[in-house]
Amino acid sequence: MRRAIYPGTFDPITNGHLDILNRAIKLFDEIIITIAVNPGKEPLFSLKERKNLIEEALVNHHNKTKVKIDGFDGLLVNFAMEKEASAIIRGLRAVSDFEYEFQMALMNRRLSDGISTVFMMPHEKYTYLNSTIVKEVARLGGDISNFVPPTVEQALLKKFNR
Repeated sequence: MRRAIYPGTFDPITNGHLDILNRAIKLFDEIIITIAVNPGKEPLFSLKERKNLIEEALVNHHNKTKVKIDGFDGLLVNFAMEKEASAIIRGLRAVSDFEYEFQMALMNRRLSDGISTVFMMPHEKYTYLNSTIVKEVARLGGDISNFVPPTVEQALLKKFNR
C-alpha cells in the first residue's frame, strides 16, 4: 500500500489544503492528514476542533475512505515511519515556500532515506491562500466563503463572534 502523510497545523483547513489532498489521493492509496502540535504556535482551534473540522470537510468527499486523520507531536519522520508511510506531502504556494520546504525535505531524507517528500502545487486560484490570511479576513468581518468549507466558515464566524 502506498501511504503518505500530509502534515500541517490546519488551523483551520482551507480549500487550498483540500485541493492538495485531492491531488495526493490520485497518487497514493491512503493519505494520513497529520495535524501538527507545535508548542511554538498558539492555534485558534484546539487539536480536537481542527480534527472535527477536517472530518466535517470530508463528510461528502468521494474518496474519504482513503483518508485518515491523526495528530502528532515530535519528529514528522518518526511519525511517518511509525505509520509505515513512504512519502510526505508538502504543498508549495510560491517560490518563497520552496527554500524552507527543501531544507526540511533534505533533513527528513537524512533522518530516514526511505521516506520521500512530494511537493505539490495547489490550483492557481489557491496560491495566495493560507490559514493565517483566512483567519485575519474572518476576524475583520470579510467574506471567507470561497476560501474554506462551509463548516469551517461557520466555526470561524463563531470564534470571532460574527
